[in-house]
Amino acid sequence: MAVNRPKPLVAGNWKMNGLKAAKKELASLVKGVAGAKSKPGCDIMICPPATILSLCSDTVKGSGIKLGGQDCHAEASGAHTGDLSAEMLKNAGARACIVGHSERRTDHCESSLEVKLKAEAAHRAGLMAIICLGETADERSSGKTIKIVGQQLKASLAESANHKNTVIAYEPVWAIGTGNTPTVADIAKVHGYIRKRLIALLGDETGAKTRILYGGSVKPSNAKELMDIDNVNGALVGGASLKAKDFLGIITAY
Repeated sequence: MAVNRPKPLVAGNWKMNGLKAAKKELASLVKGVAGAKSKPGCDIMICPPATILSLCSDTVKGSGIKLGGQDCHAEASGAHTGDLSAEMLKNAGARACIVGHSERRTDHCESSLEVKLKAEAAHRAGLMAIICLGETADERSSGKTIKIVGQQLKASLAESANHKNTVIAYEPVWAIGTGNTPTVADIAKVHGYIRKRLIALLGDETGAKTRILYGGSVKPSNAKELMDIDNVNGALVGGASLKAKDFLGIITAY
């Protein structure tokens, strides 16, 4: 078992999935958590599309399940057509916001500096920032995983970061949605490195308490094995979070 154990967080990233009808699946999750034989040993979060964030907020009210946004603009308001501020997400019921997901870094060419500004915006609004890091398949095959992750962490971490308002999510890009996961040894190596860098950047106490999630093809069948890796303090779950049964299967591993 891992020595360093901040309370785990299991967060579901619905990505561009979910219409109003998704309320039924979320209600099933709420019912499943409430009906469990024992209280979950982790914090639980769902990050739905912003279009149904308010609807989901009503559904999870009183359940202990928290909501998050999937992205935010760095500014609080202004002439930014199509964008949403962290303040808007909070107003709709969010308690956190994912920033720097590899799909944002790739599809929208987001730099780590932009990610840092978004993390600072989340903090400004009173939201927890979930900062994503991860290498591509080419970077991995070239032996650059540690270098890339280290560069992203240092450049993406907000000046205002602490263990209460910041979570780091390591998601190797090549593992997202592919069914492939790194070996236990590989994950332990990267998470151990991130922990050392957090301690160096934030100080001993804050760096040790900051949660580091693993993401990339997390499912009920491998959640327990991933949970037992040192410095893995939860999971950022993609496809498996869309179905209450699958997400509950991951939650019960914690």
